[in-house]
Amino acid sequence: MEILNSADWRSKAKSHSDKVLPWVEGFRFRRARDQVHPVVDFLFTYYSFRPGQLIRWSPGIGFALEGADLKSQLGKFWKRDQELASLDLSLMGERQKRITFWICELMKSISSRSAVYRCYGLHEWAMVYRLPTSELRHSQFPLRLNPEEINNFLDQQRICCSHYDAVRFFSPLARPKNISNPTFSSRMAHEQPGCLHTNMDLYKWAYKMSPWIPSEIISDAFLLAAKIRDLDMRASPYDLTSLGYEPVRIETVEGRNEYQRIQKIFSDEAEPIREKLLEAIERVISHIN
Repeated sequence: MEILNSADWRSKAKSHSDKVLPWVEGFRFRRARDQVHPVVDFLFTYYSFRPGQLIRWSPGIGFALEGADLKSQLGKFWKRDQELASLDLSLMGERQKRITFWICELMKSISSRSAVYRCYGLHEWAMVYRLPTSELRHSQFPLRLNPEEINNFLDQQRICCSHYDAVRFFSPLARPKNISNPTFSSRMAHEQPGCLHTNMDLYKWAYKMSPWIPSEIISDAFLLAAKIRDLDMRASPYDLTSLGYEPVRIETVEGRNEYQRIQKIFSDEAEPIREKLLEAIERVISHIN
């Protein structure tokens, strides 16, 4: 057990909070005014980690903190031994243990595959394919192309989305156009490290391991997810220039090349985060066993 004195762990907690607090404050500001941002609010509405949970810091398993208040600073899953506070694995439920082992296997499965970069963000186009305007997810924003142009473009494409949580939002007529059929139960066999959504979901798998892993992994995954979401929506058929988002026009050769270039950058950035997450999960598993 490594002991962190009060100054050290408070400094780490503040550093973590400082990284994510601007995002949290922006979301809370908009929510209080019934405003919605179609790009960044996704990080708080699609993902289930609440803003207060994201801000809260944990060193993960194997550390003891001096001078910490269990309730106001750390929350549940902690125990006190004299002047030291540490995580208590006896409070981890059986469901959390199953999730821990499952996420571990998923991270290993993804890492074992070569990255594939040929989807070009068509999942966002498949979500609007042959839908009436009233049913579009972001109907308050115009489309960059008219519906007929979008439908014709998608009819000429080879959709190869490997991510279940993207495919399940395809329009009914778009789903049969995907060359594979990833499902919840088969995601272990489909997810690969070049996929934008796989790398965005590092944030989800990291926060599902909270507080048992270092919060720095969660904040790093969150910030990567924010950058990926930016590309995700810039490459979509929506016109978000009013919000300052210049489109990546994947309907052109130049746009597809640009998308693929940035996609590779994000895949490279995701790799060390995935490695740290896997290492942290394996450390938790070693304590469970």
